[in-house]
Amino acid sequence: MAVSELLRTFLYTVNNLLQQEKHKATLAVLKGFRNGAVYGAKIRAPHAFVMTFLFRSGSLTDKLKAILKATYTHSRNLAFFVFTYKGLQALQEKIQGKSLQSHAFLAACVGGWLVFGDNNNINSQINMYLLSRILFALSRLAVEKGVIPQPKHDPFPLFATLVWGVVLWLFEYHPHTLQPSLQSSMNYLYHDSNVWHDISDFLIYNKPRTSASK
Repeated sequence: MAVSELLRTFLYTVNNLLQQEKHKATLAVLKGFRNGAVYGAKIRAPHAFVMTFLFRSGSLTDKLKAILKATYTHSRNLAFFVFTYKGLQALQEKIQGKSLQSHAFLAACVGGWLVFGDNNNINSQINMYLLSRILFALSRLAVEKGVIPQPKHDPFPLFATLVWGVVLWLFEYHPHTLQPSLQSSMNYLYHDSNVWHDISDFLIYNKPRTSASK
């Protein structure tokens, strides 16, 4: 009974604290850290699971360790980035007394340098993912602002043509320039499909089971 009463008191105190406007900026930073950690794990865990079991060799223990490591790294990095970004935004707004567009840019630059500036596979994937999105966004913004004229025809077919032409040219003749996970995917699609021995590794398996187990 005493434990139950203590728990109710604790929850009441916490909920009361969460409702106080004077703590909102700090609490938003903390919740941002929580959301970054959760979202990073949700995004990376299934991706790491699929890519590890499709392309990585080794024991089950090694594969599970690789999945956990990738998930932890993505989750941690995103949590610390959100914490840094929101914290610096709040600090700038407090100092200058208002929110400016430059605050978001500067806070994100610092967070990007501190958290995503380390050149590893996880950060490389995240940064390249964002690069493709911001190029699209900046193109749309340039049209909206009148910097470039509105295209008379949908440019997407031309975009797709160039993207696939360039990436396959790089893969076939300069594969070392592509990220390892992309190389693995393309090897599976375009090179592994050139090799088979019988119906088992033509239709059922990608490679003979004997060689896959070595």
